[in-house]
Amino acid sequence: MPPHVPERIARTLHLLTGLLRRAFGWVESFQDLLLLIVALIPVFGVWAFLELADEVVQGETQKVDEWVLRLMRSPRDPADPIGPPWIEEVGRDVTALGGTAVLMLMIAFVAGFLWLRRQYHALVLLMAASLGGVILSNVLKIFYERPRPDVVPHLSYVLTASFPSGHSMMATVVYLTLGALLARFVHETKYRIYFIAVALFLALLVGVSRIYMGVHYPTDVLAGWTAGLIWAVLCWLAAYWLQRRGTVERPGE
Repeated sequence: MPPHVPERIARTLHLLTGLLRRAFGWVESFQDLLLLIVALIPVFGVWAFLELADEVVQGETQKVDEWVLRLMRSPRDPADPIGPPWIEEVGRDVTALGGTAVLMLMIAFVAGFLWLRRQYHALVLLMAASLGGVILSNVLKIFYERPRPDVVPHLSYVLTASFPSGHSMMATVVYLTLGALLARFVHETKYRIYFIAVALFLALLVGVSRIYMGVHYPTDVLAGWTAGLIWAVLCWLAAYWLQRRGTVERPGE
C-alpha cells in the first residue's frame, strides 16, 4: 500500500478483501471484477463519512456551509430565495420527493407489485433497505445532534437534527433500491444504467432542494448522500450474496 494511503484504509481494504474472497470466491470474470469495485464503495464511503463528520464536529466546515446558504438567498432579504417565485415552488415540490409520505407511497406501490408477482424475497429486500435506512438515519442524527441552520429562515418545516440530511439519505436509499429492483426486469445494459441514473438524479435533486429550503447545510446533504449510498450498496451486496447461495430468486425469476 502506498505510504500516502491512511493506515486505517489499508486495514479496512485488507479485511474487506478477505471477506470478499470467502463470500464470492476469487475474481474470475468481468462481472466479479465489477462486483469487487462495487464492494469497495462502502469502504471508501465509511471513510469519507467519518472524515466529513469529524470536520463538521470540529467546526471546520461551518463558514463554508453558511456561505453557501446565504448564496442561495437575496442579499437584501435572507427570507427571499434567489430566482423567480416559481423556483421556490419547484423547490418545495422537489424536496417532497424525499419526504416520508412520498417515499412511503412509492415503497407501498412497489411492494404491492412485488407481492402480486410473488417475488417475496425482493419484497423483503425493499422493506429491509427502507426500514434499515430510517433507523440508521435517526441513529446518526441522535449521535451527532447538529442544530439546524439559523443563518437564513427555513422554507420547510423540520423537527429532527441536521446531520446527516434524512431526506437526502432516504431518497438515495429508496430510489437506488427501487432502481436496482426495476433493473432486475430488463436485460439490456442501457436500460439498467437508465434506472440507476434516474435514481441518482432524484437523490441529487432532493439534496439540493434541502439546501435551497435553508433547512440543511451542504455538509448535511453530502453526508446524507454518502450514508444512503453506503446502505444501499450493502443491501445490494447482501442480495447478491444470497442469490449466489440460492437463498433468494435471481433476477427475472
